[in-house]
Amino acid sequence: MSTRAREPARTDVVPWNGRKFRSGRGETGCLLYGPHIDQPASRRTTTPDKRTIEKAREDKREGKSATTQAGEFVHEQIRKIRRGEHGARSTRQAIAIGLSEARRAGVDLPPPAKGKAEKRTRKSAQYAYEAGQHKRKTRRRPRVSRAVSEVLKREPRSAASPTALSRQAHRAASRRSAADRAAAGHKAAQTKGAAGRSAAARKGARTRARRKG
Repeated sequence: MSTRAREPARTDVVPWNGRKFRSGRGETGCLLYGPHIDQPASRRTTTPDKRTIEKAREDKREGKSATTQAGEFVHEQIRKIRRGEHGARSTRQAIAIGLSEARRAGVDLPPPAKGKAEKRTRKSAQYAYEAGQHKRKTRRRPRVSRAVSEVLKREPRSAASPTALSRQAHRAASRRSAADRAAAGHKAAQTKGAAGRSAAARKGARTRARRKG
């Protein structure tokens, strides 16, 4: 899965908007009142993971894009699903949870533009973004948080399987133009650095050799 996180065109997750909890097909992904990426360690809470916060901050210092920073939170959600901490209705829902968590943590990832996602998805993303940028006050809802956790625990773990991730990556790439993909690749090469490019090349060589074998 690419580190660059793309906004799902559509998702089944509708993060709680501070006023109501929706169950059924449009249930919320999680309550994401996590720490801000610019907060000192002493002021952070336990969600999201401290290592994820540090990786996002490192990406920011290296000049990497907001989508790359958000990708760290998406990766964390994938790892949680694989460890069995919770599930997800679909791969898009798992990605949406990670993106919402990233926005609430302060990653400067604006919500998708009109026409790029469903209205309720854009509204939820806007709420999370404003919360992360300190433009909106949020309130903790322990009962809702527990209800959401129970819902996600009942969801399948197959959303984080290699096959599901590969399928989602191909769908996301197919919606982007060749020029857009090329520009993203050039920027990634510039921000990765010489050591990073060398490590990526070695990893790619190992992968190709394994597939041939």
